[in-house]
Amino acid sequence: MSQHRQPSRARRTLFRAGPLLGALIVIGGLLAAGGAWALTRNDGSAHRETADPTVSASSSAVSTPVATPLATPTPRNCTASPHLCGYPDATNTGVPTGTTLQQVPGQVSRGKGWYYDPRGWIEVDGKGAVLQDVSTSHTIDITGSDVTIKDVRVTLSGNNFGIDLRHTHNVIIEDSDISSPYSGPNRLMVGIKDVFGDSTGTKILQNNIWHTATGVQVAAGLIDDNYIHDFGYRSGDHVNGVTVNGGTTPLTIEHNTIFVNLSQTDAISLFEDFGVEANKVIEDNLVAGGSYSIYGGQNAGGPTAYNIRIIGNRFSRKYYPLGGQFGPLAAFNSHARGNVWSGNIWDDSETVIRGF
Repeated sequence: MSQHRQPSRARRTLFRAGPLLGALIVIGGLLAAGGAWALTRNDGSAHRETADPTVSASSSAVSTPVATPLATPTPRNCTASPHLCGYPDATNTGVPTGTTLQQVPGQVSRGKGWYYDPRGWIEVDGKGAVLQDVSTSHTIDITGSDVTIKDVRVTLSGNNFGIDLRHTHNVIIEDSDISSPYSGPNRLMVGIKDVFGDSTGTKILQNNIWHTATGVQVAAGLIDDNYIHDFGYRSGDHVNGVTVNGGTTPLTIEHNTIFVNLSQTDAISLFEDFGVEANKVIEDNLVAGGSYSIYGGQNAGGPTAYNIRIIGNRFSRKYYPLGGQFGPLAAFNSHARGNVWSGNIWDDSETVIRGF
């Protein structure tokens, strides 16, 4: 349970706005002087794998530098206390401290758009339903659209899903705790899962997820500001923080903290199990562990993955000197259309990771 609520989305907006505003003021002053010049940032507040931006002035037109996304400017080594850098951890994700939760089905068994099914799960099937301020040891099964799940605690073990989606649209899951009491064979299989891989508009925001084999498995939408950590394992598991199994519907995985304390498989993975990977953004995450910390969507012998942008992430050496056991990145085709690797850095030294 988080101790205070200062959403990291708002905090990182401030981190980014300050340096940018200062740079714009300087640019304006230099342009007023009528010079053509090159701007290089080396003030410790930004870390960018790009050529130096330039500005040229003429009597008829002015071209301005275009920013390339990068890791949130922060102190070095965010791994020990991610929230001090504006990243998610236990202090700013999950059910807020002081929230009163009702037990389902012990204290409450139904509400508008949802009910406890005596076969052993919570069914949310009403359009626009809100399930909030409850605690349960049963799967939450979402079949309605425009649903909000907020301030919910799911504690469940075994080969189950904490929250699953089936053919849904515009579902929001936020400020919730999803976990198993166990990290061994009775771990929770998946924290949040899109069962058929066809749900759209899903937003997964500021959740605290632990003791799962896979934290989040969805194909489209936004995964933002979540803390996924302390994974569980039973023989045969492939351990994933956030994983995608193929598809071209846009998905953004942004500003999450994902620490995989096991030697396999990944913090973030794009795989082509069921088709080509395309139109995915992996941006400004703090990641550590796995075989490789990120798999970039290009299966060996598979169709060409495209429009995969891996930008501005921080790779931690919390578990391995190379981020993951074998390295920070695998299965990425830097030459394919729209694919970008840029602005990714080591968390402890803030040096740019090159070679991809």
